[in-house]
Amino acid sequence: MTDSNYYDTLDVSPSATGAEIKQAYRRLVKLFHPDSHCETANHEQIVRINAAYEVLGDPHQRRSYDQQLQQRSRQEQYVAKQHQQRSPYQTTYQRTSYRQPSANNAQKRSYGYRHFQDADEQLQQWLSQVYVPVNRLLCRILNPLAEQLDQLSADPFDDELMEVFQAYLQDCRNYLKQAQLVFRSLPNPANVAGAAVHLYYCLNQVADGIEELELFTLNYDDGYLHTGQELFRIATGLHCEAQYAVKDIG
Repeated sequence: MTDSNYYDTLDVSPSATGAEIKQAYRRLVKLFHPDSHCETANHEQIVRINAAYEVLGDPHQRRSYDQQLQQRSRQEQYVAKQHQQRSPYQTTYQRTSYRQPSANNAQKRSYGYRHFQDADEQLQQWLSQVYVPVNRLLCRILNPLAEQLDQLSADPFDDELMEVFQAYLQDCRNYLKQAQLVFRSLPNPANVAGAAVHLYYCLNQVADGIEELELFTLNYDDGYLHTGQELFRIATGLHCEAQYAVKDIG
């Protein structure tokens, strides 16, 4: 969990109701949406807002998040208390505590080499079994959107065109489910933490985008269409960031 507070991001109280959270989310999305207020458009803020709503908008995730906030608060209080009680002599001793004798240097180097090998194997496994398939599935979701919308724009009220678009959205749901399962199949190594975070938020944006686009197919409200497109646009940016982060590792 990051140091950010999702309640602050949505500008709501920790005791806010689900309806209040949703209302705040809609207000902020509209405020920072480029089609509504160009002078206030903010890509990074939209990412933060959607990440916050992804958690606070779901009752189960919100309960878990509240528990994490409480635990973090208790830990911070404990650390502060320990820091106040710690004497200067204890601090000095901890900084200059027992060192391994030089006779163990060869053993330490051997352990470091094995650790490096293990880390490299974990990285290659994550790249091949998680990153590559998730990357491929995201491309199948994100890349066809523009063409799908272009076809639908000929006549959104045409039943056949709408059925084609709905079939695309169903494919997106299937691909997203596969990608989420694969993403959770292995823990990410520390050196790809940045890429993993981008993929995590990308998948969240895709899920929200699909939901908005499906709402558009039910009521033809352009607001859902624009929000869905914006969420997919953000997801595409996060997808690219993940790709750049992986390339930087090499």
